[in-house]
Amino acid sequence: MATIKQNLARSGELEHSDSARLDIEVLLAHVLGRSRTWLYTWPEHQLAPGEQRQLDELLVRRAAGEPVAHIIGRREFWSLDLKVDASTLIPRPETELLVETALELCPREHLQVLDLGTGSGAIALALASERPGWHLLAVDKSAEALTLAEENRRALGLGNVELLQSDWFSAIPPRQFGLVVSNPPYIDAADPHLERGDVRFEPRSALVAERAGLADIERIATGCGAYLEAGGWLVVEHGWQQAAEARRIFTAAGLREVSSRDDYSGRGRLTVGRK
Repeated sequence: MATIKQNLARSGELEHSDSARLDIEVLLAHVLGRSRTWLYTWPEHQLAPGEQRQLDELLVRRAAGEPVAHIIGRREFWSLDLKVDASTLIPRPETELLVETALELCPREHLQVLDLGTGSGAIALALASERPGWHLLAVDKSAEALTLAEENRRALGLGNVELLQSDWFSAIPPRQFGLVVSNPPYIDAADPHLERGDVRFEPRSALVAERAGLADIERIATGCGAYLEAGGWLVVEHGWQQAAEARRIFTAAGLREVSSRDDYSGRGRLTVGRK
């Protein structure tokens, strides 16, 4: 059997991954039930036969393109350990910008918040963990996604999150929210990136929107007026080339103080507006 050091040197087996070394670290730590730091503390530790077979099988799956998050069934988001599966998008680091922005715009101790298209619950649960006095209503049209979000909510012990099955605003009772957040589908159906990388394993319904990816952003911006309280904020993530269109949609919907925020690569990845 090989040592940890020898297994960490197998990044060549994942030639189609942009993060081969990290992938191996995560998979190896998962198999051993250890942290990634521990791997470098004990590089000469030899894997048991069963551990080696398990790692080999996981590497074959990753080499075939299956996302690491799906292989191990977990993903960290905003320091929260979340369960993930093929029913929702895998929470991505860039979406943490949405959480940061929402917390910055809304410093109030008590707030009613609506999360549209919650998926795994990542955004709602991150906000709930930071603001115990907030009450969050997290909705999704997928029953499978809501089951997953509820598992994550229970595991994290966050009692200030309520879940509801709804296709955007369709099943939400008349209520006023001080903040509406969403990471909706925003990819054009013709985008060639849909046939590459991890997104091949994620539900198209959570990725693709009509009108070159803008249809759901427009539905949210035009529909939120009946649910946002005066002065309330809408915060929506979108593609890095959609910032100008998102601002136009927000403005046309009657929102004010409309602006876009850049991600850490300097690309506009979310737009905010105020009622």
